[in-house]
Amino acid sequence: MKPFKIRDIVIDPPLILSPMAGVTDYTFRRLIKRRGGVGLVVSEFISVEGLTRHNPKSKRQMRFDEEERPYAVQIFGGKVDRMAMGAEMAQEVGADILDVNCGCPAPKVVKNGGGSGLLRDPALLESILKEIKKTITIPLTLKLRTGYSDASINVVDVVKMAEQCGVEHIQVHGRTREQGYKGLANWDLIKQVKDAVSIPVSGNGDITTIEYGMTKWRESGVNGILIGRGAMQNPWIFRQFADVLAGNQPYVPDVSEKKHVLLEFFSMCREEMAEIVALGKMKQLAGQFTKGLVGGAQFRQTLYHSHSAEEILDNISIYFETLETRDTFGDGVIEADEDADVEITSCDVETHTTENLTQRVSAGVAGQI
Repeated sequence: MKPFKIRDIVIDPPLILSPMAGVTDYTFRRLIKRRGGVGLVVSEFISVEGLTRHNPKSKRQMRFDEEERPYAVQIFGGKVDRMAMGAEMAQEVGADILDVNCGCPAPKVVKNGGGSGLLRDPALLESILKEIKKTITIPLTLKLRTGYSDASINVVDVVKMAEQCGVEHIQVHGRTREQGYKGLANWDLIKQVKDAVSIPVSGNGDITTIEYGMTKWRESGVNGILIGRGAMQNPWIFRQFADVLAGNQPYVPDVSEKKHVLLEFFSMCREEMAEIVALGKMKQLAGQFTKGLVGGAQFRQTLYHSHSAEEILDNISIYFETLETRDTFGDGVIEADEDADVEITSCDVETHTTENLTQRVSAGVAGQI
């Protein structure tokens, strides 16, 4: 378990913030990066149809800061020429790595031949990868699932082809498109991928605790680990992994620091976006972040029913001050993960675009975000 390279780019620690649509934007990536322990951050997945038609939102999604490096832009689409153009645009904005999404299961994406839809057409994927490789000089990487369905698991054949096309890093989400985000990720298949190619391989799926992550890392032999929802639940998870890899005890933030992170995130959001969108983003993060905290479910409800920045800030102060002085809040219950009321997927564009987020907060149903 040591740093690895994607060409000449050192991924140290070998821990990657997994792309999540509507989550891993400019604000969230910097929040996580500042906590330490992240070796690579990846943009939200970006539509090449939007990019190449100069959609302002798609261009904004490529924005990054120097503190985020190394930084990868992930694109999706089903047309060879558009994918190559999008890759070139990512290189032009200064991305260190270009990542192709071959894993998103969202119907809207798959219907247009992108995401995990490419697993049904390896010949098209091959053409896309070859054309991108001719277009850019930065490293090309691939994020994919194990297959389109349980009856058509083809990940090993696809990654062998990708390696021949010049892909320099493989990232495997251990579920099929058919599974979506249900069931457990299949790390045995991730190990098969690692054994099948000579380029670095990183694994993705269900890494929300250090213990589980270290176990799957050892069993699969992968070069790196991707963490998605786990970073929303615990922004320090990368630092904790890095501590364990260095032979140290994992860092444990206190209540005061947890409060500070929420306030920092909200402040960053308000600097970057309209207040109503910032409110939605805050509620989205809080839905994951408060898993495992005493009275977390009750605290979330107060946030979901907050309609202004002032209410959000007041409720955060009340919650954390109560925890600090009384070690409890509300009913004192710590709900299990399965009881939490917010689900985040990595690329459900129907659910997590900024536009829909804004509409849902405006409609007063932010609790469903």
